[in-house]
Amino acid sequence: MNTVVITGAASGMGLEATELFLSRKWNVVMADFDDVNGVKIAKKLSDLFPGQVYFHKTDVSNDKSVANLFDASIKQFKTIDSVINNAGIFVKGALHEVQEDAWDRIMNIDVKSIYLMTKYFVPAMIEQQHGSIVNTASISGITGDYNMAAYSAAKGAVVNLVRSMALDYGKYNIRVNNIVPGPTNTALFQNNPQSVIDGFKNASPIGRLTEPEDIARMMFLLASDEGKSITGQNIQVNTGFGIYSSQPVQ
Repeated sequence: MNTVVITGAASGMGLEATELFLSRKWNVVMADFDDVNGVKIAKKLSDLFPGQVYFHKTDVSNDKSVANLFDASIKQFKTIDSVINNAGIFVKGALHEVQEDAWDRIMNIDVKSIYLMTKYFVPAMIEQQHGSIVNTASISGITGDYNMAAYSAAKGAVVNLVRSMALDYGKYNIRVNNIVPGPTNTALFQNNPQSVIDGFKNASPIGRLTEPEDIARMMFLLASDEGKSITGQNIQVNTGFGIYSSQPVQ
């Protein structure tokens, strides 16, 4: 049975991915800083998928915490076949409005976390001569957005990092890819006013938001042998956001 480690696994896209991988008979290590919800969710999932799920409280921006996650994951499931770097945060504001601690925090959680997860998990993948890594990027790392300077900078780093990782680790039969979501219909997104939600829907050429399960299905494809020929890619799953040049209709 294959094993995947998913960060940010206790909510949103990470939780959707957790449930999908379990349903497809993978072991899942749920890594999340929110241990209250994480433990509760893992217990419920363990009742449905006995022996397949393990929760570990993790600060993905902290070296020791990620090292402990690796040790616990190997102890629980022996080998790791895939890592999904899904944990991330959002900081709003023009660049001069962003506080230094907020800048550091988003860079640590959205970018440094990928470095730390790679530092600890990739050597084991190199030794076993196979593995896959999937990072959650964002359409805001490819295009510019108003009042999202720090977020765009962090996700822009992730967008380019995937290429170097894929080049460096391909010789070990390790694939690395990014999923590039746009506005996604998570519980957090639903906290927006209905007018804002409708505005996002109307901005999509197909008139809807991406659903968390859409992201989860792509995560599975890229993590599994279904995507064995895909590496170094930024794959957009975002109902067409980012394809418009902003020129007026002619």
